[in-house]
Amino acid sequence: VQLVESGGGLVQAGGSLRLSCAASGLTFPMSDMGWFRQAPGKERELVATLSRTGGIYYADSVKGRFTISRDNAKNTLYLQMNSLKPEDMAVYYCNALLSGGRPSVYWGQGTQVTVSS
Repeated sequence: VQLVESGGGLVQAGGSLRLSCAASGLTFPMSDMGWFRQAPGKERELVATLSRTGGIYYADSVKGRFTISRDNAKNTLYLQMNSLKPEDMAVYYCNALLSGGRPSVYWGQGTQVTVSS
């Protein structure tokens, strides 16, 4: 399994970014997927999930500002992030979700999101 995140960068507070995750080595259309993030000195946390049947979950901290989506034809997961806040600054990762919502052991390199105030 290979997961390659991209789209991060430096943005001012209130700005937007769109993250992409190109997945290979798994049956992407049949996989529940999620975005996670890890800020310096903090544990990795779940941001949003999108199941293979279209079910969506957002963490309270991003609800109303982030949108998760997928393109099964391209084996790609997206995260549209609007109204970014300094507290959104982290390395963002995507992953497949196993039963119970646990992430798989396969992590990509992540993509850095930096939000300036």
